[in-house]
Amino acid sequence: MYDFSIILASVINGTMTGAVYALVALGLTLIYGVLHIINFAHGSMLMVAMYAAFFLFAAGGIDPYVALPLVAALAFAFGYALQRSVISKTSHGRDEIILLVTLGISIVIENAALFFFTSNERLVTLPYDIEGIDLGVTFLVVPQLAAFGASLVITFLLWLFMARTDTGKAIRAVAKERLGARLVGINVDHIFAISFGIGTACVGAAACLLVPTFPVTPQIGYVFVLIAFTVVVLGGMGSFVGALIGGLIIGIAESVGGLFFGETLGKISISLIFILVLLFRPTGLFGQRLR
Repeated sequence: MYDFSIILASVINGTMTGAVYALVALGLTLIYGVLHIINFAHGSMLMVAMYAAFFLFAAGGIDPYVALPLVAALAFAFGYALQRSVISKTSHGRDEIILLVTLGISIVIENAALFFFTSNERLVTLPYDIEGIDLGVTFLVVPQLAAFGASLVITFLLWLFMARTDTGKAIRAVAKERLGARLVGINVDHIFAISFGIGTACVGAAACLLVPTFPVTPQIGYVFVLIAFTVVVLGGMGSFVGALIGGLIIGIAESVGGLFFGETLGKISISLIFILVLLFRPTGLFGQRLR
C-alpha cells in the first residue's frame, strides 16, 4: 500500500494535467455542440499548433506562454478559414460527410507534418522549467502551474463569452435551433465558422501550455485527442462544465492509475472510464448542450 501523501501527490499532479485535458476537450465539445459533428482533425490541429509554438521559440526566442495569444489567434483564423472554405463547401450540409472531410483533413495534415518535420522529437527547454512550489507532498514546477492556471482562466473567459456576448448568444441559439436562428436573422454559416475557429483556438492555447512539457512529434495529436474524446463523453457532449470536470477526473484517474499500475498500464484507466460511462451513463455527467 502507498502512503497517503504519495496518493495525494498523485492526485494533485493529475489535477494539474487534467485542466489542460479539459482545455483540449473544450474545443471539441464546442464544435460538437454547434455543428453536431465530431471533429476528427482536432488532434492534428493541436499538433500543428504545438509546432507553431515550438518554431516561434526556436527561431524567435518567444516564450510559449507569451506566444499563447498569437498562436490562439492564428489557430482561430485557420479554423475559421478551414470551415468556410473546405468543410462547409464539401459537406453539402450532410453531417456524415463532414466526419469524412475532417478525417481526410487529419490524414493530410499529419502526413504533411511527417514529410516536412520528420518524426524526430522537438523539445522546448525553458530556463525556469525546474522552478516551482514545494507543497510538502509534491513539488509543482512552473509549467504545471502555468498550464493549470491558464486553462482555468481560458475556460472561464470562454464561458463568459458564451453567456454575455451577442456572438455567444448567437452560437447558443444556432446550437439549439438552426432554422429558428436563421429566421431571426443570424448568419448561421458565419456562426458555424466562428464556432469551429474558437474550438481550434482552444487547442492553439492548449498547445502553448503543453509544449514546455511534452515533446512535439507529428503523432502527438493522437495522444491528446483520444483523451479529449473520453473527457467529452464523460462530461457530456456539448457541456463546458462537463468538459472541465471530466478533464480533471481523467487527469486524476491517469495519474493515480499510473501510480498503482505503472505509466503504461495506468492509461488503461482512461479506456475503462470511457467504457463504463458509455455503459451506464451514455449522456455523460452533464449531458446538455452548451451549458
